[in-house]
Amino acid sequence: MKTRPYLLHALSPLHVGTGQAVDVIDLPIARMRSTGVPLVPGSAIKGVLREGQRRRRGDEGAAFLAIFGPSRAVKGPEGDTDLDHAGALVASDARLFALPVRSFRGTFALVTSPLLVQWARRDLEGVAGLPGPIEPFEGPRALVSREPKPKNVHQDKVYLEDLDLEAKPDERVAQWSRFLLAHFPQAERSMYEGRLVVVDDDTMTFLWETATQLDTRIRIDPATGTVADGALWTEESLPPETWLLGVLAADRSFKKGVDMSAEAVLDGALEGLEYVQFGGKATIGRGQCRILPFQVQGGR
Repeated sequence: MKTRPYLLHALSPLHVGTGQAVDVIDLPIARMRSTGVPLVPGSAIKGVLREGQRRRRGDEGAAFLAIFGPSRAVKGPEGDTDLDHAGALVASDARLFALPVRSFRGTFALVTSPLLVQWARRDLEGVAGLPGPIEPFEGPRALVSREPKPKNVHQDKVYLEDLDLEAKPDERVAQWSRFLLAHFPQAERSMYEGRLVVVDDDTMTFLWETATQLDTRIRIDPATGTVADGALWTEESLPPETWLLGVLAADRSFKKGVDMSAEAVLDGALEGLEYVQFGGKATIGRGQCRILPFQVQGGR
């Protein structure tokens, strides 16, 4: 089986939710049950890729069905049904790696933690130039890059929301920044250089619970011109510039008559889909994302 990790870069507020909740937030985002870490479920990733390729290709041909598998709603040209064969593509959840947080200096920082870095290293195993781990530590301090000059440091302090943290230069942070930005377009890298900040895991837990975007939304009753009864709700989103990491995996084609290697399956799933749309809120500018794949040396 071959794998291809990818960075999911939110370009607008990203709401991939779990339905309504009996809580302060009516429509929360999806999170890991055990940790509360924000994520985009693998089912959403695969669904978006499937719909994107269906639109790009114009139909659901044999290669498409080999990659994604057939569906009950649309049968293939050879009468495929969902019981004939499985799709060769496997999509994992895309888990938070770096959260954009308001900063007193530098406008915003991209904040991560040793735990998120360790998970990222596991997902990125086999990618050339993968930096080393960052050992867990306790706050209140933040690790920042030595070079390029960090954008969020003011008088040896980092100020994130209401947090006042001592800034400690660390070459490993610079290595992770360079490694990730090497996969961004050249013209955009300067926007993110020096913004990566590593805080302790406890502080990161506080941030991923409190630094997400909350929007109060309403629906107007056309007959009265006022808020419709019960149509006032709060919606949570991951803010623009959030970075998430996920992994696509693939086996050979299971469809009879279609000979596709695992590499061809991965190429076919991602071809021409750098920009993708998540959720049903495209008309109000939500869910616009970019997929930046990493190349793994060999298979896993």
